[in-house]
Amino acid sequence: MAFKLPESVLVVVHTPRLDVLVLERTGTGFWQSVTGSREPDDPDLEATARRELREETGLVRGTLADWRLVNRYEIWAQWRSRYAPDVTHNVEHVFGFTVPERTVATLDPAEHVAQLWLPWQDAMNRVFSPTNREAIRQLPDRLRT
Repeated sequence: MAFKLPESVLVVVHTPRLDVLVLERTGTGFWQSVTGSREPDDPDLEATARRELREETGLVRGTLADWRLVNRYEIWAQWRSRYAPDVTHNVEHVFGFTVPERTVATLDPAEHVAQLWLPWQDAMNRVFSPTNREAIRQLPDRLRT
């Protein structure tokens, strides 16, 4: 089995009105934005973000923006076996993906079982990851600039 690379993307899918798409992870009950690890054949992180958007939601039409926000966090113990034995931390790169209006995502049931469009404040309170919460918290300011 090939180990996952300790580099990933977090993509906040949203509308101009600050509605945010959140996805319920299969088997955990955790809600999150689009996330995923960089693959060895991804030419860059934008390609990783677009691939994860397509795989997890089927969304391809919209505007992808690199927020130039990078988080480093410890990988949870229950997921550490997916990485090389000496890897303990992941580096996460945050992107935004603007769609014109709430759109029904095409979910991969192996990854997600439900989707919700929520106002940004409610989405921020729904997601389980602190870095995901912080990214959503920044959304109004990022759209103003």
